[in-house]
Amino acid sequence: MKADVLIIGGGIQGCATAYHLAKAGASVIVVEKDYVARHASGVNAGGVRLLGRDMAEVPLSKASMQMWQTLDDQLQGDTGFRAAGLINIAADEADLDKLRAREAAMHAAGHRHERMIDRDELRERLPHVSPSCIGGVMSDIDGHAIPYKSTNAFRLAAARHGAQILEGTELLALRRVGQSWLADIKTGRIEAETVVNCAGAWADRVALMIGDNVPLSHAAPMLMITARMPHFAGPVVGAVSRQLSFKQFENGTVLIGGGAKGFADRAANSTRLDYAKLADASRTTIEFFPIMARAVINRMWAGLEAYMPDNLPVIGPAVNADRAFHAFGFSAHGFQMGPIVGKVMADLVLTGDCGFDLAAFRIDRYDRKVL
Repeated sequence: MKADVLIIGGGIQGCATAYHLAKAGASVIVVEKDYVARHASGVNAGGVRLLGRDMAEVPLSKASMQMWQTLDDQLQGDTGFRAAGLINIAADEADLDKLRAREAAMHAAGHRHERMIDRDELRERLPHVSPSCIGGVMSDIDGHAIPYKSTNAFRLAAARHGAQILEGTELLALRRVGQSWLADIKTGRIEAETVVNCAGAWADRVALMIGDNVPLSHAAPMLMITARMPHFAGPVVGAVSRQLSFKQFENGTVLIGGGAKGFADRAANSTRLDYAKLADASRTTIEFFPIMARAVINRMWAGLEAYMPDNLPVIGPAVNADRAFHAFGFSAHGFQMGPIVGKVMADLVLTGDCGFDLAAFRIDRYDRKVL
């Protein structure tokens, strides 16, 4: 099999990259060892969040947020996106001090999409919030989507433009011979001019095949969803300094996240839940929203996610090989950036330039510098 571009990994980054490349006329093959959206891209909380981004991510996240507004029309599919707003709650004055400092830094950098809200507006928008909470910060354009739907919308749109998506196809070996990359899979070999590494929690292994070393780790962030409840929360909800994250869907179910991690077994391609941490997450949710004491948990799950030490992703070209690129390590907050990362990777592959400063995301940023 031959293609212009081989993409390794069928998450939202890989499928979005395939879509933008195929739409531009490139021949594309995506290999996914499980099925599309099996891990991080299918089992995350679906937050479409610009609020609280690291300053280095803000330009990309802003561009991606603009894309989300019309993504269903562009992809001719249903991503489940809803612009419901996002509020991070301040529990005390220390939280407000953190928000004031961030607001000053954001304004100095020319960013004004985050705005602080007082106790009255907090209670107006979230009537069931604990009376002890004193304010927060909000981004009105943020919201949420359905991860599996979103990733598959990109996958189907890419396929309509001619991309081949090979599920159940593990990359066994990868090497560069002459001007081509040769990828061994169980059923044969793929030859491509360019390779893009979007392999998520396994991306460090692919990076080594390319020639780049990276300090990637992996974990299993957990989620819970309740049975239907009377509607009490419109915006997506987080907290400034506590592990709190939840959203209520239109059908009344409430999705609870917050960053609690289970047990990750990458070698076995599996995860196990840590029920003690899930219990802690439940108690935190009730502390902020007493109405949640009556919630009934319907289901709990976890997926494998890749983490970089600084929680910033790797986005950009390989440093030790030609015609190789990386997009991985999104550290449990990459879903919202999927649309723009796909376009960035396609632009890098096709033109060598994407219009964004990617210095903070270099794969070699942890390499020891020799003076």
